[in-house]
Amino acid sequence: MADSPSGTLPAAGGAAFAELLLSSHLALTGRPLCPPRWASPLEAAHWLYADAPFGLLAHGTGPDPTFFYANRTAQQCFGYPWEEFTGMPSRLSASARRQEDRDTFVRSVNEHGFADGYNGLRRTRSGDEFWIKDVTMWDLLDPEGNRQGQAAVFRDWSPPQKPR
Repeated sequence: MADSPSGTLPAAGGAAFAELLLSSHLALTGRPLCPPRWASPLEAAHWLYADAPFGLLAHGTGPDPTFFYANRTAQQCFGYPWEEFTGMPSRLSASARRQEDRDTFVRSVNEHGFADGYNGLRRTRSGDEFWIKDVTMWDLLDPEGNRQGQAAVFRDWSPPQKPR
């Protein structure tokens, strides 16, 4: 899959963004997103984008939030390159017949700051469907407590299949 246009770490995936992801997850869930494996926030950002063994996504706060981050694992699972994934409304990650399930999960995050234990059917760029499993979604809170978006991690997934 393609990286960001420059071939390096995406702008949304810099050190400050890694700090926001990791600190928000820890503050809201009470547990780290993953064991620390890096010496600096920039190294963490690179690992989360390029090497993490899980899918990681983030969308903004607008009325129809769009993705502004998708690590390589998420890009591979969904079949979108960075340039197409970012800017896409996050609702399009699920087919129309799966929106209610997705919306219920997102509402739970909006009400409680995070939710986990979710499994959901998602749609690839080609229209195939796959399951994301063991999903945690949480608010991205800056140091002042302002919501900057939401992130989701999925730790397991199924191979894509044609919809039934």
